[in-house]
Amino acid sequence: MDLERERKRLLERDAEWAELSSQGREVERILSFWTDDALVLAPGLPPFSGKSALRSYVEGALAIPGFHISWTTSEASLSPDCQLAYLLSTNTVTMPGPEGMPVTIRGRAVTVWRRESDGNWRCAVDIWNNEPPAS
Repeated sequence: MDLERERKRLLERDAEWAELSSQGREVERILSFWTDDALVLAPGLPPFSGKSALRSYVEGALAIPGFHISWTTSEASLSPDCQLAYLLSTNTVTMPGPEGMPVTIRGRAVTVWRRESDGNWRCAVDIWNNEPPAS
């Protein structure tokens, strides 16, 4: 297996997911980038695991007026057998704050990806935290 080719495929898939998520319209397509048993650890929230819980999470986020998410991946490391990988990225989430005005939170993320039996990369673990406030 060509490690560089797989790294490129994974980064393209992640970029497609980021673009789709930032548009915030196609819940089922957004969900298709996670494995069926995916675990999401969002800051300040309980863990979400499995498609049903993730669907509720995504639908709830997208229903927030003014909600927007985007991310940019800076690094991809693949296992030698090209079955697992992790990505490092930064993200921004915008939504109404306590006063109703838009608030943008910047974060740092690690995602663990698994190459599934159909050959597609899917995110199995998705965790992020907020960056410290700018000083």
